[in-house]
Amino acid sequence: MVEMTYQRDIYGQTLVELGRENKDLVVLDADLSGSTRTSLFAKEFPGRFFNFGVAEQNMFSTAAGLASCGKLVFCSTFAMFAATRALDQIRNTVCYNDFNIKIVCSHSGITIGEDGSSHQILEDIAIMRTLPNMKIIVPCDGPEAKDAIISAASIPGPFYIRLGRPKFFTIEEKKKFEFGKGYILKEGRDVTIIACGIMVKQAVDAALLLEKEKVSVCVINIHTIKPLDSEFIIEKTKETKGIVVCEEHSIIGGLASAIEEVLCERYPKKLLRIGIKNRFGQSGTPEDLMREYNLTSEDIVETVHKLL
Repeated sequence: MVEMTYQRDIYGQTLVELGRENKDLVVLDADLSGSTRTSLFAKEFPGRFFNFGVAEQNMFSTAAGLASCGKLVFCSTFAMFAATRALDQIRNTVCYNDFNIKIVCSHSGITIGEDGSSHQILEDIAIMRTLPNMKIIVPCDGPEAKDAIISAASIPGPFYIRLGRPKFFTIEEKKKFEFGKGYILKEGRDVTIIACGIMVKQAVDAALLLEKEKVSVCVINIHTIKPLDSEFIIEKTKETKGIVVCEEHSIIGGLASAIEEVLCERYPKKLLRIGIKNRFGQSGTPEDLMREYNLTSEDIVETVHKLL
């Protein structure tokens, strides 16, 4: 049986490991440490953990002050509250100064489920992509989340790491994590499917379904959205008839847009998008919402048929 894990559990555990190694690491949260799992760090290092309550702007302003004094700062909250409520501070204090602050947000995308539209951020990657100095990672499962956090801790400057709320299937075929580098999960010659985050599992499942129809699919995990692995994407898309990009995000401004920008300038190619199409979220189970917003492996199969 394929293992399933909460990315946020692994995040909390990894913070503790990093905290034991680096006494300059501090963690900030906005009254959601039980959900983001920064509570694990707070329990072990109470003197290096700060809860700001429902005051995200203050949290990021303080993070900037701590980073200016040489601290390695991890800030966590729900993705909605970082990417929208605190955007002013992230832009003007974190990114403008290129501070060593890692924004690790849980509860992203439509799979938050019953919390509904007010908490289902579908625009965060688009927002963060526009900010100079910001680097963006969307891990595909729990183990990759750990690798992403460790990598971000070792690389100077601001990061935005997007984690989900539900358990993620562990992708058994994945390769060693390397910041800024995509990798192939499955070789194929007819169509290239590129995915990030929770959609990587849907892409792998779709490829298996298409295999039964004698359609050969190349599946690629692009965990680093910025900087994008442009040369790798161009190289691999040259080998197939077209591309399907899958993301649990608006089709505007996310992974698909980043890839389209590269291909439009350097190697125009037919590309279709799986994502949220100009809609807000709504309350429902994650499974029902994935079906409602056409994010399932069956939807990917149907889109591949259209492309071919």
